[in-house]
Amino acid sequence: MFELILELALLLLAAATAIILHEVAHGWVAYHLGDPTAKLAGRLTLNPLAHIDPVGTVLVPVILLLFAYLAGGPIILFGWAKPVPINPLHFRRPYRDMMLVGLAGPGMNLSLAGVGAAFWYLLGNAGEGAPEALTLFLAIFILINIVLAFYNLIPIPPLDGSRVLAYFLPPGGRLLLRRIEPFGLFLALGVIFLLWQADLLERLLGALFRWLGL
Repeated sequence: MFELILELALLLLAAATAIILHEVAHGWVAYHLGDPTAKLAGRLTLNPLAHIDPVGTVLVPVILLLFAYLAGGPIILFGWAKPVPINPLHFRRPYRDMMLVGLAGPGMNLSLAGVGAAFWYLLGNAGEGAPEALTLFLAIFILINIVLAFYNLIPIPPLDGSRVLAYFLPPGGRLLLRRIEPFGLFLALGVIFLLWQADLLERLLGALFRWLGL
């Protein structure tokens, strides 16, 4: 029971860190490109309370945890933070700057995964003296950041990949993206479901676990 609580605590800590820094990166890049909206809204902070979304940060993860506990299955955690407000009217080149803002989140996650991997390598050289909890946290931290980065690069709005795609599309394509945005989250979840059903997601995660030696 203690091991389960420890794993859950490490999972929540790693996920919160990855998601919060992902959102802060969006706001930071937007601010330096001329949009002060996120800064004025108090979102350029590491305070978790500023980024909590009642549904995505609390309700959905709690339901998934309860379902995993009652069903006796694996813990599949999914959620999101409150999106950082961005006003493209402040940008000199809106589509280019929105693309850069969009890339900032996944870029942050890949950077965090790289930092985690560097510490993982150092701990590996330390041998058996490395704390087990720290090793487990780094493994979870690397995994979550890689998954979060590539998930957000799916070119379906409101995910970050759609901002990258919009930069390269003609006006008609950009209009189509705006029209499907209300349904985008369901489409993105559908992509994950299809990948899972085709065992592609499991293979990718398995390869990552093997690389980490888990």
